[in-house]
Amino acid sequence: MARISDLLAVGRTFSFEFFPPKNDAAQLSLGRTIAELEGLNPAFVSVTYGAGGSTRERTRDLLVWMRKETTISPMAHLTCVGHTRADINTILGTYRSAGIENILALGGDPPSDPADVGPSDYAYALDLVEHLCQDEGFSIGVAAHPEGHPRSTSRAQDRRFLAEKLRRADFAITQFFFEAEHYLRMIDELAALGVTKPIIPGIMPVTNGGQVQRMAELSGAVFPAWLARRLDGVEDADEVRRIGVEVATTLCADLLAAGAPGLHFYTLNRSTATREIYANLGLPVS
Repeated sequence: MARISDLLAVGRTFSFEFFPPKNDAAQLSLGRTIAELEGLNPAFVSVTYGAGGSTRERTRDLLVWMRKETTISPMAHLTCVGHTRADINTILGTYRSAGIENILALGGDPPSDPADVGPSDYAYALDLVEHLCQDEGFSIGVAAHPEGHPRSTSRAQDRRFLAEKLRRADFAITQFFFEAEHYLRMIDELAALGVTKPIIPGIMPVTNGGQVQRMAELSGAVFPAWLARRLDGVEDADEVRRIGVEVATTLCADLLAAGAPGLHFYTLNRSTATREIYANLGLPVS
């Protein structure tokens, strides 16, 4: 097992994100994806966390399974929503016992009905980060939004809040974006605030145009007009993926050339596009 902060201190990291399966069939499909991606030697993988409580146990079970049955180092997502400090301490104890050392601390999406979740002792992700910092057993990451968090009142406010999180956390992983200038501008803005912690860019290769556009809107990312034009009228799924992989490969190459500390791929629990980008970039595999 390896702490992500230690891995980043040595060199670039390449990593993947999964979401917990909702049923047995999805579990089998994800198992195949993990096996296919394990050969790419990821530095770590992350597993998302249901803010409304629907997938929390599945997240835990998947993390513990990966820790025991694969060579992959998993990172757990944790959110503020619906958690007390006692809840978090219990979860951390489970992860510590399983040998999981990496946590991504998130605010979490507010539930549509607050009655669906329990009380929370945390108002913001920074509150959760400060709690986690009291336990030296974990490397702590936070989320960054290159184009600004959708609930931020201004870009300047977003950068101040992110800088405060990164002064306590070890690293950040970004929400996905499609143009390198957004990431590079964010890095410059944080440096101006005196923060230079590693920020790993998140990459979402387009394999379903409509789906990714909806996800971009929810996350505050802009789906660029030039990319929409390239996909306009393309109905063949393989051709959509080919365009998405080509665009993502160019973005990844630009980010690495600019000095990004690694790449984090949002896989949507599928391996094909990520494996194709790896091949295009000439990244090492086992």
